[in-house]
Amino acid sequence: MAEDAAERGSERTLWWRVFARMALAFFAPYLRLRFVGTRGLPSRGAVVIAPNHLTDVDPIVVGLAVWKAGRVPRFLAKASLFRVPVFGILMRSLGHIPVERASRRGPDPLAVAGAQVAEGRAVIVYPEGTLTREPDLWPMRGKTGAVRIALASGAPIVPMAHWGAHRILPRWSRRLRPLPRHTVEIVFGEPIDLAPWRARAKDPAALAEATEYVMAAITALEEGLRGQTAPPERYDPVAHGQSEFGRP
Repeated sequence: MAEDAAERGSERTLWWRVFARMALAFFAPYLRLRFVGTRGLPSRGAVVIAPNHLTDVDPIVVGLAVWKAGRVPRFLAKASLFRVPVFGILMRSLGHIPVERASRRGPDPLAVAGAQVAEGRAVIVYPEGTLTREPDLWPMRGKTGAVRIALASGAPIVPMAHWGAHRILPRWSRRLRPLPRHTVEIVFGEPIDLAPWRARAKDPAALAEATEYVMAAITALEEGLRGQTAPPERYDPVAHGQSEFGRP
């Protein structure tokens, strides 16, 4: 236990402690996190956390939840955020990883994320890549980034689901609804061992299979939170003529 505490402490830099304290104090009047289960999140060591993505306020909810569950959250995030004055400096100082959606030069974000995982850290990757397009907010088709990082590093993937953040900021909205105080339910699933796909880590079909396995685990957690059954077929925005990124 002492080793676990020391390892977690080494991750919790001064930047992180100050930022987390300010964020928790700021959002406390508007946001209540209710943990349904955290046992699936390892207390230390390398892990890729794969949550569902409902709304633009999700990173705050997920980041606070991961912090309160005992880990330091590091996100793959849109590179444009890192170009915002002051905020971009803060993002880099906290160890978040910029992802360019257009063709630009720069470090491969998956390689940078993999290096973070290799150092025993927790990296958060939204496997959907953007806000879900599914009409009822169920997880949609996933992308292979989270699986590729986990396979390259040997780290497990922990599926994560949350429900309630969309009441604070509806999908694609710019208008916050902070009051009355909203409860967001959080659950971390059991770590997923990707060993069945490791020998085929460069096979696109294997990556797609493993990604769907992860998406199914996230969806099952979401069903538990919502007390409902998700549609039997995974929603594919391309098949519905929708853009991969931005507003549909």
